[in-house]
Amino acid sequence: MRGVALKMLFGDRAKYLGLVFGVAFATVLITQQSGVFVGLMVRTSSIINDARDTDIWVMDRSVQYIDTIFPLRDVELSRVRSVDGVEWAVPFYKGQAPVRTPQGQLQNATMLGLDDATLVGLPAKFRIGAATDLLAPDAVAIDIAGHDLLWPGEPLRVGRTLEINDRRAVVAGILDSSMPFVSSPVVYTRYSQALQYTNNGRSRMSFVLAHAVAGRDPAVVADTIQASTGLQALTRADFRWKTIGYYLRNTGIPVNFGTVIAIGILVGIAVVGLTFNMFIADNIRQYAALKAIGLRNGRILRMVLTQAAVVGSIGYGIGTGLAAAFFEFSPRANIQLRGFNLPWQISASVAVAIAVIVVLATLVGLRRVLRVDPAIVFRG
Repeated sequence: MRGVALKMLFGDRAKYLGLVFGVAFATVLITQQSGVFVGLMVRTSSIINDARDTDIWVMDRSVQYIDTIFPLRDVELSRVRSVDGVEWAVPFYKGQAPVRTPQGQLQNATMLGLDDATLVGLPAKFRIGAATDLLAPDAVAIDIAGHDLLWPGEPLRVGRTLEINDRRAVVAGILDSSMPFVSSPVVYTRYSQALQYTNNGRSRMSFVLAHAVAGRDPAVVADTIQASTGLQALTRADFRWKTIGYYLRNTGIPVNFGTVIAIGILVGIAVVGLTFNMFIADNIRQYAALKAIGLRNGRILRMVLTQAAVVGSIGYGIGTGLAAAFFEFSPRANIQLRGFNLPWQISASVAVAIAVIVVLATLVGLRRVLRVDPAIVFRG
C-alpha cells in the first residue's frame, strides 16, 4: 500500500510541489533565523571566547556583562594573585578609541590591552604575523573584519600605520579572531601600550584574568577570590552566559527573532495544511475505493502518514540545504557575516519542529479520510 500512496502523491504534481515548497519555506525561515540568532548571542561574548587560557574573570561587583566596565585599582591585581588556588593573574584592559588611517578612514575601535609579558587573552590564530610581533614599539594587531573596515577592498598587509587618539600605531599582525557583536575594528596591543592610547583616569584596569592551580576547580577558586577580595569573580563559562543573559533580558533580539520563527511555523502549518487538505479532497474517491475493497482505517492512516513523511523529508532536506548554503557562502560575500554558522543542534531541533508541523497539517484532512463512506465510489 505504500507504493499506492506514493503514486497518489506524485500523481498530483502541482499539490505535491506545493507541499514540498511549504515545508522547505518553513525550514529555511526557521533554520536561518535560528542560526543568525545563535550567532549573534555567541558574538556578544567573543572576547571571552578568545581568551582560552583564562579560567576566571575578576571584575567590579557592579559589572553585568563584558561591555559595561567599572575600572579596578591596580592593587586589586596583587590581591587576586595572593588568593589560594590562583596560579597566575594578569591585567586586562578593554575600552573604546577612535582609529583613523592616513587615507582618512575613521572607525570607533574596541581597544584590548594584554599583559605585557604573557599576552594572555590574545586569539590563537594569526592570519599574518605572530604574537611576538606585538612586543615591538607602537605595535598593534587587528582582526580581519577590522582591516576590511579600515582598508576596504585592499589585501591583508602588515606595516600600515594608524592614528589612535593622536598617537601613532603600526599594524604588526592580523588576527583571525571571533567576530564581535558590533561591527567595529578590534585592536590588540600590550597593556602598557593600551593605557597610553587611552588615558581614562587613575584606575584603568578593566579586568583581572586568572588561572586556577592544576587540579583545583575554577568555580571554587572563583568563589574564594570573591570572598577574599570583595570583587566579582566568574569562571569563563559563567561570565559568557552572564553576558548572553544580559542581551537576552535587555534587548529586543529574542522577541524579534522569536516572532519571525513563530511566523515561519504558522506559515508552514497553514500552507502545508491547506494544500494537504486539497490533496485529500481531490483523492477522496480513491481512499473510498480502498476502503471498499477491505482496507481498514489503520492501513489508510499509514498511507496518509507515509505521504506526509515523504513530503516532510524532501521539504526539510531542501530547506536545510538552502539554509546551509546561506551560512556557507554569505561570509565569503561579506566578511562582516563571519561567525554565523549552522550548529547541528539547530538542524535537529528544526527537524523536530518540521515533523510537528507536518503532523498538525496532516490532521487537518485526516478526519475526512477516516470518515469517508466507501459507498460514494458507486454514486454518480
